[in-house]
Amino acid sequence: MDTDRLKGKNVVITGAAQGMGAAIAEHYAAQGAKVCVTDVNIDGCNAVVDRIKAQGGEAIAVQVDVTKRRDIQIAIESAVGAFGSINVMLNNAGINKPLMFLDITEENWHSIMDINALGVLLGMQEAAKQMIKQGKQDYPYKIINVGSILSRQAFDDVVPYSCSKHAVLAMINGGAKALAAENITVNGYGPGVVRTELWEQLDKDLVAIGKFEKEGESMDKLAEDMILLKRYSYPKDVVGTASFLASAESDYMTGQLLMIDGGMVLQ
Repeated sequence: MDTDRLKGKNVVITGAAQGMGAAIAEHYAAQGAKVCVTDVNIDGCNAVVDRIKAQGGEAIAVQVDVTKRRDIQIAIESAVGAFGSINVMLNNAGINKPLMFLDITEENWHSIMDINALGVLLGMQEAAKQMIKQGKQDYPYKIINVGSILSRQAFDDVVPYSCSKHAVLAMINGGAKALAAENITVNGYGPGVVRTELWEQLDKDLVAIGKFEKEGESMDKLAEDMILLKRYSYPKDVVGTASFLASAESDYMTGQLLMIDGGMVLQ
């Protein structure tokens, strides 16, 4: 691993107490970045920070509800106070709660859309404001949003989630156009089936609504029927692309959503 690949990058990551967010926070730190680890689960954030520090990295933890603008502002202010500036914002926080189409409730819709879409918008806005305030630098500031295979298609049991991830793609495209003149790039990546705590719960929920008969079947079935590489993924399969998007190697990219799905969505 190139331990200097992200040297000089000061990063805020939302939804980083576990799963992909935690793995990326640790991977970034191992490559030289200073990381502000945020989540509603502050104990999980502190555990990630402890692991980073144990490996010689630098990180802080901040409790954040991404649906609250002031929480995001505090996280950015904390990162600037600790590191001097921010130059990468990774909007990773997200939830899912599957329901069949005719069973979708207003509560289900709003809870998913507020975290997955509004939370990304607020993160983009507040990060961009801070980056603009800091002034232009020789290389671009970077905003990275986590999309999904469902940024480009939809399934009947996760329509609100699909809508939220289509919104993330729209914000990547629109944000890239809005912020290019400020030397801020906006890109993202779209995972497929990733074995994390989020998917473990999703798997249980899919059984509960009758989509699958037993736990564990969803991942195996999707791998067999839809993934060209014939296996689901783990956070380790995602961290490399996330690192690329934070690094100088992606400086000439903006407005793009890279799929990391084993071949579920072909573009």
